Amino acid sequence: MNVLLSPQPPLFPHQRETPRLSPPRSMSSYNMPTRKRKADDDNDEMSVSPLTSPAISSRHLVRPAKKARAGNDLAGRPLPLPRLLETLDNTQLRMVLQTICERHPDIGHEVETGAPRPSVASALQVLGEYQEKLRASVPFGQSSSDYIYFRVKQPLAALIDAISDFTAQYLPPVEQQTNISLQYLDGATKVIHDLPDWDSQQHRHHKNNAYDEISRAWALVITEASKRGGGFVLHTGGWDQSLAKHNQQSGGRLEQAMNAMATEVGWMGTNPSAPAATGSSDPNSILNQLMNGTYGSPVRVGPW
Repeated sequence: MNVLLSPQPPLFPHQRETPRLSPPRSMSSYNMPTRKRKADDDNDEMSVSPLTSPAISSRHLVRPAKKARAGNDLAGRPLPLPRLLETLDNTQLRMVLQTICERHPDIGHEVETGAPRPSVASALQVLGEYQEKLRASVPFGQSSSDYIYFRVKQPLAALIDAISDFTAQYLPPVEQQTNISLQYLDGATKVIHDLPDWDSQQHRHHKNNAYDEISRAWALVITEASKRGGGFVLHTGGWDQSLAKHNQQSGGRLEQAMNAMATEVGWMGTNPSAPAATGSSDPNSILNQLMNGTYGSPVRVGPW
């Protein structure tokens, strides 16, 4: 038996529920009267900080990563030449310059011709530095003369070599001004006086040779000075008296210089036995006229 079922439309769950009605709008925004905004309303709205907003507080602020500096070529490199020279003291600079001049003779020649001439004060200062090195090398305590000599032999030789080199610098014809030559010779002779006196005769040759060389230097300068105004500058500067004191302190080792003073400018009375020395006592001599300020004054003629 065939049962025929009448077709029924399918039912969906939402069709069985009671339809919901929207609540009636009691007041429509279109029907509300317009009113002006007050300043308090704006302040209330602005008083809400964006940091207190829950939407923002739940977020994590991500800072942008720093960009790498473009062209970062930082690496080790040697100092520039000006910075390197700033780190060197005088001794190191002299050593560097001396090495360059020895390797390149043409540069050494330019330094010799272009460098300013050393002054007497600077030369004597260098000799004083060698003296300090000599004193510093002397051992402490009681020691034999031979032991002390071998301890100070090297700085002693360096000082004597420096005296010899500077002496040649201040002699004519390199040095034309007599006063400058005599100023150096006076200071260098004082340095020689301070050289140690050794008990052993074989160790005394350093000081004796230094006296002989400085005596010849005095004689050369005195001879050249006598050719210029009769050596008048020697007397006005008191160099004759200075030389006599040096000769006395050296124990008569400056005999050659004293002989030159007596021979070349004997009118100064250095050597009383010299014939020219008699002119110093003559009131009409040129020397006495220059000293008395009467040289060139009118000469009286006649019996009055």
